[in-house]
Amino acid sequence: MRESLSAKGYDKVRDVMRLNHYLGELVGNTRVFGEWSFNFTLFGEPSPVKPWGWQLMGHHLALNCLVIDGQMVLSPTFLGAEPTYADSGQFKGVRIFQDEEHLGLDLVRMLSSGQRAQAIIRHSNLGPDQPPGRWHRADQLHLGGAFHDNRVVPYEGVAAAGFSSAQKNRLLDLVNAYVTPLPEGPRKARMEEVERHLADTHFCWIGGTGDASTYYYRIQSPVVFIEFDQHAGVYLTNPAPEKFHIHTIVRTPNGNDYGMDLLRMHYLQSHRGRKPGES
Repeated sequence: MRESLSAKGYDKVRDVMRLNHYLGELVGNTRVFGEWSFNFTLFGEPSPVKPWGWQLMGHHLALNCLVIDGQMVLSPTFLGAEPTYADSGQFKGVRIFQDEEHLGLDLVRMLSSGQRAQAIIRHSNLGPDQPPGRWHRADQLHLGGAFHDNRVVPYEGVAAAGFSSAQKNRLLDLVNAYVTPLPEGPRKARMEEVERHLADTHFCWIGGTGDASTYYYRIQSPVVFIEFDQHAGVYLTNPAPEKFHIHTIVRTPNGNDYGMDLLRMHYLQSHRGRKPGES
């Protein structure tokens, strides 16, 4: 994993693992919530030309890495933490997701009043304040979480086509915070891909914009799907979203990033095409 990721990305992933252990210390169960409570799977045989990859899965962590012919894709990724910092215990001082939190807030505050009116689709991120079906008990405001492979999500919010140069640069800084786990070559290629589709990129926001506010935001284009969500407690006791419980998701829209069951779809299509009475 260290060889596949950037140094900063490797540290971030390890901090997710460390904070998982800290959660175990808080709830008294480090056997389930531990630093090493994760499964690593290798697919294929590492090669400079043939396809191979690896997956790291566990609580608050899902990394899927594919390497083929000199190219690397790290998608989908899910990184989270509850809490996002440790103020005691073995990993005291570990803190995560500051860039994702602060750059997102900076961007929404940089918007003009008209842009902000488009970007903010709801001023509350509380579950009861969402339209029917918009809030999920586990995923809360995420739309690209588990079991939503290849989901079609309509664009919402403000289009970056109308952003000023400063706003576009801050948006790219924010995207870069999410692709930082990639090593330099793949990260640069990913950012160039995102920049080519900047005019088709949308940014939406749910929640407040104050220093103490909690919120959700999404960056979505034909080539990237990023979500940031501050959650209510699951193993801790906060009933409302708090800054110390964060989930982040990065997916590749139109990229079949979790894999589509083409054989099942083929048989389903064939079955639908049969005449009554045919087996």
